[in-house]
Amino acid sequence: MLFPEEKKVYVFELDDVVFPKKDYLLQVYYLFANFIEFTETVPLQADLIRFMKSHLESQGEHLIFEHAQETFGFDKKYKENFERLHVNALLPLRLHLFDHIANLFSQLKAEHKNICILTKGNPLEQLNKVKFIDWGQYGDEIKIYFKDELVFRSIEPLDFLANEFAVETTAIQFVD
Repeated sequence: MLFPEEKKVYVFELDDVVFPKKDYLLQVYYLFANFIEFTETVPLQADLIRFMKSHLESQGEHLIFEHAQETFGFDKKYKENFERLHVNALLPLRLHLFDHIANLFSQLKAEHKNICILTKGNPLEQLNKVKFIDWGQYGDEIKIYFKDELVFRSIEPLDFLANEFAVETTAIQFVD
């Protein structure tokens, strides 16, 4: 086992820990590029996707809409559509766990450990990601918690999780 065996609860972040966030973003960009080409006829979907993928890989997701809008000249009014897709996109493909995480989940479950997700970021966007992840045999067993929601309600996430799983805070292992 890779983590301390005395721990009872293993808490994972979602993005880039459980699955590659890039897989989600690229599908959102695909849907957005398809929408722009359908609505405006230009730029071509393939060109916009290629640009956004390159931007994501070289500069990250920050300001990606603004740079694409400047490069291709489509209307700024589409920013709302772009942001809405991040929250409620119906992805064409399932998202897959990293292989090492799937193996770790198997090991932890075999040892009767509790597994949960405590993810940060927009709870609606994170929930949308959760819906499209192929959790395999663990889908019904993994509880999902949203850090931003807990913090907004002035709840300390560590204490909340300890209470939820009826353990001491020292029995919790964070994986992020």
